[in-house]
Amino acid sequence: MSSKKNKFSRKDKLFMEIALDLARSREGLTGVNPSVGCVIVKNDNIISIGNTSYNGRPHAEFNAIKNCNEKLKGSKMYVTLEPCSHYGVTPPCTNEIIKSKISEVVYALEDTDKRVRKKSFKILKSHKINVSIGLLKDKVKKFYIPYFFNRKNKMPFVTGKLAVSKNKLIYSKFKTKITNKYSDKFTHLLRYKNDSIMTSSRTVNIDNPKLNCRIKGFEKFSPVRIILDNNLSLNKNTYIFKSANKKNTIVFYNKANKSRISMFKKKKIGLIKAKLNNSKQLDLRPIMKKLYSLGFRNTLVEGGDLLTTNLLKNKIFNEFYLFKSQKKLPTNSDFVKFNGLSVLNKKYLFRQNLNSSYGKDTITHYNK
Repeated sequence: MSSKKNKFSRKDKLFMEIALDLARSREGLTGVNPSVGCVIVKNDNIISIGNTSYNGRPHAEFNAIKNCNEKLKGSKMYVTLEPCSHYGVTPPCTNEIIKSKISEVVYALEDTDKRVRKKSFKILKSHKINVSIGLLKDKVKKFYIPYFFNRKNKMPFVTGKLAVSKNKLIYSKFKTKITNKYSDKFTHLLRYKNDSIMTSSRTVNIDNPKLNCRIKGFEKFSPVRIILDNNLSLNKNTYIFKSANKKNTIVFYNKANKSRISMFKKKKIGLIKAKLNNSKQLDLRPIMKKLYSLGFRNTLVEGGDLLTTNLLKNKIFNEFYLFKSQKKLPTNSDFVKFNGLSVLNKKYLFRQNLNSSYGKDTITHYNK
């Protein structure tokens, strides 16, 4: 399908690497659309760049074309994913490319979206634009694993995160802090990269977390809080309840009395009734499907032992970050041990230690 039979130069690879970096810079921030990077080159010099806008529109190709102050005739476009060729909220990117008189388009991967897949090649070729496909294909494909998962399964890409002490506790009375400040910053980076964050009302009532991104300058990218609360037992004195509104909090529940329902509705919290599974717990897979239908594509789970182990056993996590501290927590009258470690090690065979030179914590990244 490629007009050049995938014979790419070192310069071609460099320009696509830059496009991939542009895509990475908006990872998790482009709504229901994939994050795409675009570079336009003329006479071996970059004359414009673009990436997908926050919340998904305009697209990367449109932004790169509009950002350019030079004539594009005779130029070459490098883009990480096949340009769109269908009418949606915005016109097709192929139209913009054709109008701009770009001479050649190189993209790494065909889109998995049936409205686009393999159509852009024919459209662009019919307008005498050279098209090449497959540049840095394997590297770019890894970046789009969450997007392809979304499209295939109609579920968010789910990332788990849990911190354990040296003696494998996740909680001990009067001593809830486990990891150091460097691990905390990584946690906030994960929150920044996900559009939703899930936990249980039990965890909220015990830990009173904020579940927001506290990286300076990125607070506005805090994920929407998804609370699993079977009987609407969320404490009204918690930070989550006090700061909740219809835009930042959704609660899944099964059954509750009218006064509790009324209290949540007065806060304008999004309430969604969900079914229970055979274990009398909220059925998680339909909940994930519902989140996808609501527009969520990347969900971070920061739960306790019960929720985390349940998700592990049901193979819902796509990846998992286990933070290990060198601290030992006291096994006093009230402590919680992580019981899902054996399940984690069994279900996820691929793992990588992300050791930091700062502090003594270690982070193990598990994926399928």
